[in-house]
Amino acid sequence: MTASGLPFDVDLDLVPEVVPFFDPETNTISYVVHDPKSDACAVFDSVMDFDYASGHISFTHADAIIAHIRAKGWRVEWLIETHAHADHLSAAPYVQRHLGGKLGIGENITVVQNVFGKVFNEGTEFRRDGSQFDRLFRDGDSYSIGAMTVHAMSTPGHTPACMTHVVGNAAFVGDTLFMPDAGSARADFPGGDAAVLYRSMKRILALPDPVRLFMCHDYGPNGRDIRWETTVGDERAHNIHVREGITEAEFVGMRQARDKTLAMPRLIIPSLQVNIRGGELPPKDQDGRTFLKVPVNTL
Repeated sequence: MTASGLPFDVDLDLVPEVVPFFDPETNTISYVVHDPKSDACAVFDSVMDFDYASGHISFTHADAIIAHIRAKGWRVEWLIETHAHADHLSAAPYVQRHLGGKLGIGENITVVQNVFGKVFNEGTEFRRDGSQFDRLFRDGDSYSIGAMTVHAMSTPGHTPACMTHVVGNAAFVGDTLFMPDAGSARADFPGGDAAVLYRSMKRILALPDPVRLFMCHDYGPNGRDIRWETTVGDERAHNIHVREGITEAEFVGMRQARDKTLAMPRLIIPSLQVNIRGGELPPKDQDGRTFLKVPVNTL
């Protein structure tokens, strides 16, 4: 443990190249993270396009990421999911089939698989051991993108499997934090916990002030333009939910009251069925058709 209380040292002199890709249909920001000293890169939180009304899937968003990587001549080493998303379907297997790389997520995906395996009545054939992924990260684990070391930091509360990935002066926080004027993620999904979320956000805010924070979502509150990058220092000073001086009790009271007013994400039912499988669709039936289930009065 370092003097800061973090399980690793932060190398502020390491500046990865970060290329964002915004999907307006789900307000998701995916990232390509490139090692400036090599051709290695990683893809964070890619999006599969899904038309709910028709049940049609496509890959316009993922194809843009693939085209960019190919144009640059980069090599994908990792496909990272910051957590099992409830608002968009992952395109990680599609990107993997085109560009390679290993698929990683936090080890507590097994908790999420157990919960939603029951919700969607997946049966015993659905593996709940995280084996759909190439690596399950534990708190404090590290891995490499080229010459860059990435540190995986457990930051649950929104979901049990949420991880923040810190590489040099950049950190990818998933849904744990939003931009300062948007605050924090909801904590009312199965396995969520507002008090745990508060502690996770404080853990992120223990990183040095200059560290760049990259959001997975932004909704442009109060009509402002979409934004996805801020800093630890800016969040500490200005985040409306967790800035300095806001106590855990105050946050929990606010978060629980706010969450009661929120509707379920539009794509939560298809997203979770796909994302607990590492981005793969459910198995086809004997006629080669794929179906997603709609549990009634369950979520």
